[in-house]
Amino acid sequence: MGAADVVPGVSGGTIAFISGIYEELLDSIRAINLNALKVLKTQGLAKFWQAINGNFLLVLFSGIIFSIASVAKLVSYLLAEQPILIWSFFFGLIVASIIYIFRQLPHLRWQEWVGLWSGTIVALAISFAPRMQGSDDLFILFCAGAVAICAMILPGVSGSFILLLLGVYPIIIGAISELHWQVLLVFVLGCGCGLLAFSRVLSWLLHHYHSITIAVLTGFLLGSLLIVWPWKESIEVLLDHKGSEIVLTHNLLMPGQFGEVTGLDPKTLTAVGCMLAGLCIVLALEYIGSLHKQGNMDKTLNKL
Repeated sequence: MGAADVVPGVSGGTIAFISGIYEELLDSIRAINLNALKVLKTQGLAKFWQAINGNFLLVLFSGIIFSIASVAKLVSYLLAEQPILIWSFFFGLIVASIIYIFRQLPHLRWQEWVGLWSGTIVALAISFAPRMQGSDDLFILFCAGAVAICAMILPGVSGSFILLLLGVYPIIIGAISELHWQVLLVFVLGCGCGLLAFSRVLSWLLHHYHSITIAVLTGFLLGSLLIVWPWKESIEVLLDHKGSEIVLTHNLLMPGQFGEVTGLDPKTLTAVGCMLAGLCIVLALEYIGSLHKQGNMDKTLNKL
């Protein structure tokens, strides 16, 4: 999730979704509320930790932080040196996820189809939306953090991409690089507020309208395929604080067209291999996720 979240166009929520921990993640974040604080005050730290599923959150967010500090660097390097291959990998990962999740929908009524295509249209609208002029106003940065963190937990909607749309991506990246603590603190506070609020909305929707919500989230994944399409012609780019290019707008090309337009090797066979690798990763994550769910069911049965 950490490696995915640093890539403009890929969401950490996608990884949580396909690995089978998405609903547990939302429910655990939702559990951090006033009742949990009352438990902490009256029953102690151990009961509070259990109430918020602390072990799960600690392991997950430790993994995200570790990834941002390590694996994310590799992903950034590959995006600069082998963009076709890394985008092909993400493309295969998302395609396999869409197929798997779509087949898990218990009902395919008109409501699910409307949800699916609505999610797709929203994701496409976000990917082609015009960029805003950025501002370093603290209130705007707080709001940007709240909106971006919502996107980061939505499958198919990239938080980094939302920051690009809002025009504050260079500001946040520069603040991280130069350790502007005031900017970072306000942004993190916005992220925390947005995460606590939006996770409750998503959790409620999954518990009350599970099938339709899953269809909408699948639509987000479907719409994100255009963002991660490997063969693109850059039209508008942004230079970050290190001088690296971040693509803002592009034309989508077929492999043959890509070679003609750019004069570069489309690496078609290798790219297909990377797509298949993404497929295999999804299958592995699904298997691990099924074991995780089965383990939880066994624990519940044992308690009963």
